[in-house]
Amino acid sequence: MSMVIAALGFWIAMWALNRRLANGAGANTRFIQLLVPAIFGLTILVVWELLVRGLEVPLVILPAPSQVMAKFFSEIPTLWLDFQQTFLKGALSGYVMGCGAAFLMAVLVDRYDFLKRGLLPVGNFVAALPIVGTAPILVMWFGFDWQSKAAVVVVMVFFPMLVNTVAGLQETTSMQRDLMRTYGAGYWPSLTKLRLPAAMPFIFNGLKISTTLALIGAIVAEFFGSPTMGMGFRISTSVGQLALDMVWAEIVVAALAGSAFYGVVAMAEKRLTFWHPSQRK
Repeated sequence: MSMVIAALGFWIAMWALNRRLANGAGANTRFIQLLVPAIFGLTILVVWELLVRGLEVPLVILPAPSQVMAKFFSEIPTLWLDFQQTFLKGALSGYVMGCGAAFLMAVLVDRYDFLKRGLLPVGNFVAALPIVGTAPILVMWFGFDWQSKAAVVVVMVFFPMLVNTVAGLQETTSMQRDLMRTYGAGYWPSLTKLRLPAAMPFIFNGLKISTTLALIGAIVAEFFGSPTMGMGFRISTSVGQLALDMVWAEIVVAALAGSAFYGVVAMAEKRLTFWHPSQRK
């Protein structure tokens, strides 16, 4: 009971500290903007640890963060192999192929109106299909190695990327397009010099959405067949063995990989679209 009281007291103290920092004079500084979420995350971990220890929660229900971290550091070689199989081979390759194909298709859809009328409704239908239904089919088609996981990722990221890119290519105003025609620019010069730059925020929005979808798709696909490695494979087998600390260790790896992947795309967006109002301070 003392640990439960300590957890409650710690939560209240950190809540007050964070509220004071977020509303203080230096709230808009970079240091405070990084410190506030760091304190909040640390608070959750400490409270989690104290509650699990104080209430004596069994490992099979919820392991403490210290147990998860101990498992994480003791299984680094296994986690690294799983990361390579799931992220580097399945998720990343599928992401590149799916987003690249979606971008090229978006240019064709923008160029030819009949594709817009015929393909986008089909895309909305395919995007609504549940992954647990399509993943087993693709695994049977492409085998149990990373190729089938990449295929699942392609299906998941293709249409969100396509829809965002098509919307971005239509972002320019009629006055801007008329000005390009006044200068004698045809479709392709107008596309490369006006419409693609204007569509960059939409394209990066599709890329950022696809980062999370790619990792989720690769992990879920591994539930339906995989070599003896991979994050999804390890999670499913560890659940069957009641090794919940290993499950949470894999979740930590997935969270770190997904956050880093999203961060890299966001940094690229900031560098390439610095001129856009959304990136100005």
